[in-house]
Amino acid sequence: MRNGWKWLGLAGVVGVAAGGVLVIRDQRKRNAYTPEEIRDRLHQRLAELESRRPATMRPAQRGEEQPGH
Repeated sequence: MRNGWKWLGLAGVVGVAAGGVLVIRDQRKRNAYTPEEIRDRLHQRLAELESRRPATMRPAQRGEEQPGH
């Protein structure tokens, strides 16, 4: 009887692992972004971060003088 419980436990572990693989695979499909989507999201995040920074901390634009230089 002990041997049966071992096999049942092993089958349960294998089942959980297989279920996890299927969940991860499905999540990867949903999160598969095109390079353009990634680029757009990064640009959007950068713009949001720059809008939150004080003007004194923003890098100087081309042609502008940096204070103290």
